[in-house]
Amino acid sequence: MMKIVDTGIVYENPKPYLRSQHAFHPTVVNMGGKEWLCAYDLSVAVEGMDYGTYRSRSRDDGRTWRFEGPIAAAKKRPPMTYTARIDRVADGLVGFGAQFHRNNPEEGFANRTTMGWVPIDLILVRSNDRGQTWTRPRIIRPPLIGPGFEICHAIVELPDGRWLAPAGTLADWNGHLPNGYKTLVLISRDHGKSWPEYGVVFDGTDEGVGHWEVSIVPLGGDKVLAIAWVYHIASGKSRPNRFAVSDDGGSHFGPSGEVGIDGQTCKGLRLRDGRIFLVYRRTDKPGLWATVADFDGVKTWHLLETVPLWGAALSTSGMNAPGINELSALKFGFPQPRQMDNGDVLLVFWCFEDWCTKIRWIRLAV
Repeated sequence: MMKIVDTGIVYENPKPYLRSQHAFHPTVVNMGGKEWLCAYDLSVAVEGMDYGTYRSRSRDDGRTWRFEGPIAAAKKRPPMTYTARIDRVADGLVGFGAQFHRNNPEEGFANRTTMGWVPIDLILVRSNDRGQTWTRPRIIRPPLIGPGFEICHAIVELPDGRWLAPAGTLADWNGHLPNGYKTLVLISRDHGKSWPEYGVVFDGTDEGVGHWEVSIVPLGGDKVLAIAWVYHIASGKSRPNRFAVSDDGGSHFGPSGEVGIDGQTCKGLRLRDGRIFLVYRRTDKPGLWATVADFDGVKTWHLLETVPLWGAALSTSGMNAPGINELSALKFGFPQPRQMDNGDVLLVFWCFEDWCTKIRWIRLAV
């Protein structure tokens, strides 16, 4: 059923012989017709002091892309770096992300000893002109202490106008994590002006596991599906992907269960025919893989087909040991799928090729 139609590059370093520049963590938006907008992070290194979010646009259904400039660029004074994930909402485009306080230029985002992070603020950026210009980052106040938050997903807008902002708790620089390992959806009922509510999607505190890079998949109305990469912090071993379902727009999620795949950085998409498309970094085999499945909306999955997309010839492809260094050494990840007008799936992800990381796209017939 699934077949790769075409593949290409959204962004790569235009002058690798002159300067170092790497690209990470793309999100992509169908702007209508044949126009697409892709946001991604650029930096000299995976935790560089110039880390910020930039954008490219396609006007031919993803075949070619033109670089446009920054969405949220790093600042030297005070030293801050940014990341943002974009999507469309009813009144324009919104980017949900983080502002990292980088007071020590000799340190990265995270503490190699404690796995804690630098101080992090949650931010929103907006565009009302189809992504040509963007507002300055506005800090939003979450309804609980992280103290830091993993930003793994764009805003999800529900039919009634509620916004869901998926995030995971992160420890501070010294390793303090007052609310444990929780994966959340922050909830706004006023289009991002305030965030007084949240729902707990997964809680891995007792087991010492993080449910990382959660994917929130709207199933219609108030029903949403969450899928996560399950990572045991102490051993550095991944477990089978888990899912949970909310019937009330994210305020409460039911018991979690296993999807039936072994994947890291798993992202999901509900196809127009009701099937679920999953794309992930496989843990039992190298490479980026895709699965199409039937899901009954409650607990039962039927995996229909699984195919390799990229990197199947790699010797290894995921995190297999504990620690921030292992996370920073990954060679690809963060796939983002969207269904095209003709029914194909366009997905973007970052990958290491030709001695630098770049943003690649794949068009897949499903």
